[in-house]
Amino acid sequence: MLIDIVLDAMGSDKAPEPELRGAILACRHLPVRVHLVGPQDVLRPALHQHLRGERLPIEIVHASEWISMEDKAAQAVRSKRDSSMRVGLKMVREGRAAGFFTAGNTGAAMATAKMVLGSLEGVDRPALATILPTQTGLPCLLLDVGANVDSEPKNLLDFAIMGKVYSEQVLKTRDTSVGLLSIGEEDSKGNALTRETLPLLRDLLGPNFIGNVEGRDLYNGRADVVVCDGFTGNVALKTSEGLVKLVTSSLKNSLKSTVTSQVGALLSRKAFNNFRHKLDYSEYGGAPLLGVRGVCAIGHGSSNERAIMNGIRVTAEVAQANVNAQIEAALRTSNGAADMTL
Repeated sequence: MLIDIVLDAMGSDKAPEPELRGAILACRHLPVRVHLVGPQDVLRPALHQHLRGERLPIEIVHASEWISMEDKAAQAVRSKRDSSMRVGLKMVREGRAAGFFTAGNTGAAMATAKMVLGSLEGVDRPALATILPTQTGLPCLLLDVGANVDSEPKNLLDFAIMGKVYSEQVLKTRDTSVGLLSIGEEDSKGNALTRETLPLLRDLLGPNFIGNVEGRDLYNGRADVVVCDGFTGNVALKTSEGLVKLVTSSLKNSLKSTVTSQVGALLSRKAFNNFRHKLDYSEYGGAPLLGVRGVCAIGHGSSNERAIMNGIRVTAEVAQANVNAQIEAALRTSNGAADMTL
């Protein structure tokens, strides 16, 4: 049975080419039906040219407008009522699709999702979650990575619960460990937000909470889930992406610098490709927006066709895992405990 996923065909920096190619890859390799949302007169001839007669479960849904990266999110969400984001998210709200994925304007996507889908019961603020690779080979889920610049302790408690549920249901972790991102492991370290949140998380999660973790712990596998405010998380994520580009570029240049190293590069090509594959953001797809009443995931504006395909995959996985129902159940329990703690 195919899972219906809506794809914002006008989201990425180079739209709609990566979206068209990514949708085709997804339909070839995943049990999905993709609904491409955007201007029909642009998408239909382009899709026909790419398919070259191949029959795949791809449909086009017309939207006369789209939100660009240059648009101011709040203004665009209000003024562009027939945007590809709004039309696509309405399909999810109406039950015509299981989830929505965009590589478009992050602020606009979050604002539109909150407006069209609404928030889950008990969630004050949704959070963006992203998967990071670790030394152990197991993923680390980091949230929030940009949905909320400012957060309160209650928000971080919600993020911890939502992240724990997502990690267990989608990433299949067991005895899920949760850490609070800070500048030191000691309870006294951190800013006012982390110092106030730490004892609340300890009371709420019990042995699943491992206390403060530092930036280096994001990649050593110490925690399955790491919680922080969106400002800190976004800085950590963007710094990591920049470092990955530096490491892969420097390693590539070093391997080509001398005849000896070029021979070594040929011999180690498979290892280098495996290394690059492990760190490549396009392999991890989109960041799910946890806490909205529906499935929505957001990818990089620079997403290529493989990143689009994996974004569709992540969206389908979240929909299949029925994460939202699990989050609401966990929040009902945790919010009761948090109220007594607070």
